[in-house]
Amino acid sequence: MKFITRIILFAGLTLTATAYGQAPKYSNEFLSIGVGARALGMSNSNVAGVNDVTSGYWNPAGLSQMTGRVQVGLMHAEYFAGIAKYDYGAIAARIDSHSVAGLSVIRFGVDDIPNTTELIDSDGNVNYDNVQSFSAADYAFILTYARQNKKVAGLRYGANAKIINRKVGKFANAWGFGIDLGAQYNVKNWHFGASYRDATSTFNAWRFDIPDNMRDVFASTGNTIPSNSVEVTLPRLILAAGYKWNIKKFSVYTEVDFNITTDGKRNVAIKSDPFSIDPTFGLELGYGNFVFLRAGVGNIQKYTDDNGKQVTSVQPNMGLGIKLRSVCIDYALTDIGNASVAPYSNVFSLRFDINAKGGSKK
Repeated sequence: MKFITRIILFAGLTLTATAYGQAPKYSNEFLSIGVGARALGMSNSNVAGVNDVTSGYWNPAGLSQMTGRVQVGLMHAEYFAGIAKYDYGAIAARIDSHSVAGLSVIRFGVDDIPNTTELIDSDGNVNYDNVQSFSAADYAFILTYARQNKKVAGLRYGANAKIINRKVGKFANAWGFGIDLGAQYNVKNWHFGASYRDATSTFNAWRFDIPDNMRDVFASTGNTIPSNSVEVTLPRLILAAGYKWNIKKFSVYTEVDFNITTDGKRNVAIKSDPFSIDPTFGLELGYGNFVFLRAGVGNIQKYTDDNGKQVTSVQPNMGLGIKLRSVCIDYALTDIGNASVAPYSNVFSLRFDINAKGGSKK
């Protein structure tokens, strides 16, 4: 079963890469999964309240709130019963009292995919020695700069410069570049945030190197032979607002995010062409800045069931976190998409504060 699934994933990746040259929708979607178990447990409702090393992904402005001199973040997750692996690592360092810089690296890939195009040799015999494996992987390298405004208290802003590399074995390779912008503003207990991803659009230039024997297989099976093309990721705006209560040793933080895409009509709560809005809601309960319980809802979709009835589905997520001095351990029970397509995954992430002054607040 795993063999068949990997073949299907490979076919999907190849055909999708070809289609990207014509349609920008869902481009670079591996960058929409999210990083950090805290945010994933809150259904990605994190743009207004993020204040640590993961800000390089969620909202570059939040990185300026990092306490201490250096922070390191790590995460590993597996999806589709362990077939697809998602890895994240980041480091951020304070430049001065008002500015911080960081570097984040993301990899989402499927490894050990069998290439069966040469399974049958020229004499018509099945030769398993001709089957070789390869990987299909997406990489992102994100350089972040964030700064606090000296004149307006509570105002922060930041930017990302990101390099994208996507490859399918030796057959296809793409390089891209994009810019993200972000801002945050706090007033009393209110937190507001905006993240403008792919602000200038991100362009991935695909180059295909298909061997002649594979071209023959593509042609004989009626598949389109991929050609060099450019994949475009259109801008996406996320607006968020959160509120925090402090009651003695207890804290309550709630946030709602509105993910506004510009690449056409999507199957989300508010859909139109070309703009669609996907709202998410997250909640975090804390005690003594030591233990945290989290929950969230998102991925609101409408679909037709087997009986022809319109059904609205909502994806719930949950998680918890523990802070031990300069180390934060977070856990989330979450899903990459619809639970009917892929089962929920257990995600763990770590954050280390180096030379921290009390550590970052959640």
